[in-house]
Amino acid sequence: MKAIPPDDLAKLERIYLEAGGRVAGVDEAGRGPLAGPVVAAAVILDASKPIPGIRDSKKLTASRREVLSEEIKTDALAWSIASASVEEIDSLNILQATMLAMARAINTLAMPPVVVLVDGNRAPAIEHECHTAVKGDAWVPAISAASILAKVERDRIMLEADRQLPHYGFAAHKGYPTRAHLDALEREGICDMHRKSFAPVRKYIFRSKQDPTDI
Repeated sequence: MKAIPPDDLAKLERIYLEAGGRVAGVDEAGRGPLAGPVVAAAVILDASKPIPGIRDSKKLTASRREVLSEEIKTDALAWSIASASVEEIDSLNILQATMLAMARAINTLAMPPVVVLVDGNRAPAIEHECHTAVKGDAWVPAISAASILAKVERDRIMLEADRQLPHYGFAAHKGYPTRAHLDALEREGICDMHRKSFAPVRKYIFRSKQDPTDI
């Protein structure tokens, strides 16, 4: 399976036509952070209800993502959001956990897609015809829509984590390895939200085992 390059609009158009519009765009949010689940979304847009302003979620403000997220949920033919937990990330590795979250999102769509387009160059093991799209979140509307839903949901999870564990600053950094987050790890140690298989977090597990007060 070869990834669709950004300039191959003819192939993309052919895929949509042959699928009768039932093309699911799929993207994830949260592969890079040190904490929290990885979240994936799948969206089948309704060609008769275009949603202005859909683009790569990273190029939108948080407030604009929230608005678009509600519009996507209202006007799309089908959408689904799924995740893989911190425990699954630590057990499987982040790549396989991401593929698992994507497969869950695709398989729980209320309307089964004819074709699936996944952002990037790796695709989950699913029964549907599937293509990957390099930088698809920037040029494939269905993938852009999925990126928005995934990002909004993951941010919601991290805001809830911040309410329960305010000393880590999850509301600000969303689990990414910022200076503030690393300082919080140094000061507070790890919590259940942290991915223990990630090197910056693993370092603090090792340190805690060497702490005489923990023996």
